[in-house]
Amino acid sequence: MCGISGIYAFNDNGKQYINKLPLSSRAISSRGPDSEGFFYHEHVGFAHRRLSVIDTSAAANQPMIDASGRYHIIYNGEIFNYKELKENKLPDYKASTSSDTEILLQLYIQYGAACLKWLKGFFALAIYDKAEDELFIARDRFGKKPLVYYKDADKFIFASEMKAILAFDIPRQIDHASVYQYFQLNYVPSPASIFLNVSKLPQGYYLTIKKNIFSIAAYYSIEPSINEQISYEAAQTKLTELMDVAVQRRLLSDVPLGAFLSGGIDSSVVVALASRHTNHLNTFSIGYKDEPFFDETKYANLVAKKCNTNHTVFALSNDDFLQHLFEVLDYIDEPFADSSCLPTYILCKHTRKKATVALSGDGGDEVFAGYNKHAAEHKMRQQSLVNSIVKNSDWLWQLLPKSRNGKLSNLFRQLHRFAEGGKLNEQDRYYRWCSISTPDEAMQMFSPAFQQNIDLNNFIKRKNLITGYIQNDKDFNQLLQADMNGMLVSNMLFKVDMMSMANSLEVRSPFLDADVVDYAFTLPASYKIDNSLKKRVVQDAFRGILPEELYNRPKKGFEVPLLNWFRNELQSLINDNLLNDDFIAEQGIFEVSSIQKIKKQLFSSNPEDSHAVIWQLIVFQYWWKKHMIFWDPRNLLLL
Repeated sequence: MCGISGIYAFNDNGKQYINKLPLSSRAISSRGPDSEGFFYHEHVGFAHRRLSVIDTSAAANQPMIDASGRYHIIYNGEIFNYKELKENKLPDYKASTSSDTEILLQLYIQYGAACLKWLKGFFALAIYDKAEDELFIARDRFGKKPLVYYKDADKFIFASEMKAILAFDIPRQIDHASVYQYFQLNYVPSPASIFLNVSKLPQGYYLTIKKNIFSIAAYYSIEPSINEQISYEAAQTKLTELMDVAVQRRLLSDVPLGAFLSGGIDSSVVVALASRHTNHLNTFSIGYKDEPFFDETKYANLVAKKCNTNHTVFALSNDDFLQHLFEVLDYIDEPFADSSCLPTYILCKHTRKKATVALSGDGGDEVFAGYNKHAAEHKMRQQSLVNSIVKNSDWLWQLLPKSRNGKLSNLFRQLHRFAEGGKLNEQDRYYRWCSISTPDEAMQMFSPAFQQNIDLNNFIKRKNLITGYIQNDKDFNQLLQADMNGMLVSNMLFKVDMMSMANSLEVRSPFLDADVVDYAFTLPASYKIDNSLKKRVVQDAFRGILPEELYNRPKKGFEVPLLNWFRNELQSLINDNLLNDDFIAEQGIFEVSSIQKIKKQLFSSNPEDSHAVIWQLIVFQYWWKKHMIFWDPRNLLLL
């Protein structure tokens, strides 16, 4: 796992930016603390930050060059089947290292972009062909590794993270539609970014620049092909086999390896399988000392005991969480308000003290229907008396107190969202249940001047990129396909990559093995979810190797007690700093009275999701102050 950045200049004006490459590399130093390397050739420059995992010798450092001197590569990720590919696709090639980077470069030299479909792993890579003056960039199937790029008339810049792009001192023009969508979803969905002219390379895509001609194409997409003939028992057996292979692939490492263990079904499956092949696997969990409602370490301990792992629980108080708050806010280089990034960051920070690589259960919910919204949508598609009662009782749910911070108030919140969703079609309901705020609610937050600059046609196109996979209410796999191409890549994977790389930790996700995902999208939706069970085939396939207490256990997720913090320890940060009325008015983005209304609701007896909106505002305002007011690339020289 590493960090990459680079530049391809189209003219002399663009060449002037090549000397900023060291600043770009320094901006992502935590992604690769083990070595730093550069490549320069006329109008092209590469930078690489290495986190050594496979072949830790200096011979495997990057940028790497082939024997002819024609091709140069920088690459972030791991190719788990590189030895197999060497044997089958490059039988006559004599490798000089034991690294996957060398094999990857040779595969491209011999097969070009066609080699991408053979890669089992995750990656963002760039290869420069000096003879053809061609730059080739690609991203893995599911977008586990990020790749952002900026393009204007003079230059093309790319990097693992936005902060490395900003180090080139590009124009910082806010994309108003992105801000609008951020305040609905908690994130800016790919391929857009918070800035105009900066884009995210979509998952499963590659791009080329040759003699200043830019092209982009897909090499992979999820194509559901449902096999109605396979029995449920056979599906369980096949899934068990594929997951076992996926876990074994991800145990390949020349540095210490462990696993996250939340106590949920996905991480528990990964740990149970990994413990078959690794004696006394190191596992790690986060516990909530002061918030028992959010604490799930009981279940993690049950799994650790059954699998005989060396288990460590990081039992944290509210003060521990708050202590790391500004470290997280400082690292975020594009507004991102999934509050679980805070415990994810802390888990990665503590895990890094004992391991360089960690296995995780990421992707299981999206592939196999594990979210509450999946259960709600499944119920919505059933015609029942209970559904009618809940939908027609929205007047009542609106009156009752709603909050994520208590069992009963959270139930009222969910009933209200269910009733609200019942009034929408399948696409709009999916988008609503992915969102914190409705489009109308988000729009009301902005000042009239800011509203006028939101390109609503562009917003609708971006929304359709997320919801367009859902064509009817018959095939539930369409909804999961939307998750894979939307929330997974832009929220979940972005979060884990940012928070792990902030701590120089590589995270591997067996549920996102290409063979597992492709197989999952051949299974009937009824094998994944029914009226009583989410992730049905996963829970039943692995029931025998997990503690019985985990079976069909309600999902909680990585919740954070924001409401209590905002009413107490962070109240001054909200009222006197980031959401101060004078600052809001001077900034000109938000309507002062709207922000006042949200703050008032936060301290009321019925806060609903106001704490989630406040968190969105805190993240955005902190980002705005750092990257739009005070940020100067020369400050990186002080790092």
